[in-house]
Amino acid sequence: MKFFLGAAALLLGSLAPSSIFAAPPVTPIQRDLALTTTVEKRGADTNLLRALPVEGRQASCHSATNRACWKTGFTINTDYETSTPTTGVTRTYTLTLTEVDNWTGPDGVVKKKVMLVNGGILGPTILADWGDNIQVTVINNLRTNGTSIHWHGMHQKDTNLHDGANGVTECPIPPKGGTRVYKFKAQQYGTSWYHSHFSAQYGNGVVGTILINGPASLPYDIDLGVFPITDYYYRTADELVEFTMNNGPPASDNVLFQGKGKHPVTGAGQWANVTLTPGKRHRLRIINTSTHDHFQVKLQNHTMTVIASDMVPVNAFTVDSLFLAVGQRYDVTIDANKSVGNYWFNVTYGGAAFCGVSNNPNPAAIFHYAGAPGGVPTNRGTPSIDHQCADLPNLTPVVTRTVPVSGFTKKADNTLPVTLDLSGTPLFVWKVNGSAINVQWEKPIIDYVLAQNTSYPREANVITINSVNQWTYWLIENDPDGAFSLPHPMHLHGHDFVVLGRSPTVNPALQQRFVFGPSDVANLKSVNPVRRDVTMLPARGWVLIAFKSDNPGAWLFHCHIAWHVSGGLSVDYLERPNDLRQRITTADRNMHNNNCNAWRAYWPTNPFPKIDSGLRKKSVGESKEWFIKR
Repeated sequence: MKFFLGAAALLLGSLAPSSIFAAPPVTPIQRDLALTTTVEKRGADTNLLRALPVEGRQASCHSATNRACWKTGFTINTDYETSTPTTGVTRTYTLTLTEVDNWTGPDGVVKKKVMLVNGGILGPTILADWGDNIQVTVINNLRTNGTSIHWHGMHQKDTNLHDGANGVTECPIPPKGGTRVYKFKAQQYGTSWYHSHFSAQYGNGVVGTILINGPASLPYDIDLGVFPITDYYYRTADELVEFTMNNGPPASDNVLFQGKGKHPVTGAGQWANVTLTPGKRHRLRIINTSTHDHFQVKLQNHTMTVIASDMVPVNAFTVDSLFLAVGQRYDVTIDANKSVGNYWFNVTYGGAAFCGVSNNPNPAAIFHYAGAPGGVPTNRGTPSIDHQCADLPNLTPVVTRTVPVSGFTKKADNTLPVTLDLSGTPLFVWKVNGSAINVQWEKPIIDYVLAQNTSYPREANVITINSVNQWTYWLIENDPDGAFSLPHPMHLHGHDFVVLGRSPTVNPALQQRFVFGPSDVANLKSVNPVRRDVTMLPARGWVLIAFKSDNPGAWLFHCHIAWHVSGGLSVDYLERPNDLRQRITTADRNMHNNNCNAWRAYWPTNPFPKIDSGLRKKSVGESKEWFIKR
């Protein structure tokens, strides 16, 4: 609490306006794909682009001049929730988790311990095409920690047991050689990431990226691939969770770009360096893989054209800077149409430190034009505007949805108040509807479903949805009656949700209160609202989301700040449990039971207690003696 209030007071005087300066949306794709031949024409005084038919020349499908096309019968206008290619291709990967002591990090600082995937602070990128099958073998060679790997943003249609949420869809994979195989289809396409959902492992390095090739809403020449950005701490995530339970989050020590970073004082390490080809348009897939910090990003002297948010293609529009909450992704295009040289790609923080703060005052990467001399940019550029911890407001999905809203009323069974309990020990306990989640590693919710047992523990925070293929509405209220409130990046497993409305965006430090009322119904957006899998819940405000009950499963809905979900900020939507049970294959049931039996055999041998929600917090197996030494 002291950290938050002190930082807010320090930065309150330097806030920028909260409006987001963006060009109006454009629709750069041909809606009638009978005209598949397209090129782009640049206006004389604008960076916006539009697609025009070309007479006498046929562009190939998914070429640099026509990314809207994918293959016969599948284009940017195809709804991947109802129609997905079947390629028959299986992409196989193996992820091996290990622990290393006294590890020298990317910026030269020695960390007491890290947990690596295939020997790296970033695991390998999972690459596939839309409609491929993905099979990942996870080998847990950690010393005492279990693990589970969540494939963020992947809908897991009919593969709920492969979602990777321990205590919900599986038991943890036991350490010292435990193995599990995850199998799922690339129903969607776009940019995402994977991470541990056990304890604090994701903050210790158990993280990687996902790239599913598919159509795009704007032509481009070069795909630069994934560009993950993360907060970085010299203390282990285990220590930080202990600290945040009673002190709030500390500032991050650095920010890494693609796993690289420079120390702000010693200069050790190296800049992440991205090469642009002059005269070409590049696609960049930006991912916020942080444990706590939200980022404002800006490429100096350039604009970025947004073509996808999370894994949802959107009509292209151009911005000067972007806000990325924890877990969010933006696919953008960048035109290399400036003077050949080197340019800073900067990260800044907004919202009076309520979006995060770093001990590195100028985290950055370098975007280098091919042909330019090496070295750092000479022009510092200008800072990003302050986005006030708020999502981009003008995201228009290419594939439309219409969601009835006129009859919506706030009721007890569709309202989820998020509260911060400061009354006990630990000091910070996050509750949803009056309860902090606390999962059972050894008896996940899937076990209850398989046994047709509906006596779920209260602390499992289970919300049962029995309706079939119906829109379900959820009003999330952020501590409406409390004295202190923070913005939260809310993530849903198993679905994209639509954002029907939210309270006004204000400086989080000012703590205005907004309560949803009948007059707000008239301002809800029912025709093609924003659709994604992570959205910001404003401080002392509300957000109204909806998703269709068309994917039976146990799906977490949680804040993606690691310290908050570890402190209880999550619910578990149990969607159509009877249908879910019938759709679990014999092979998956056997796999689940074998893994749980292995975990249950291991768990009694671990002398260290589970002290938190089980979704993220202090890793089991870290002795108190180990913690005190550090």
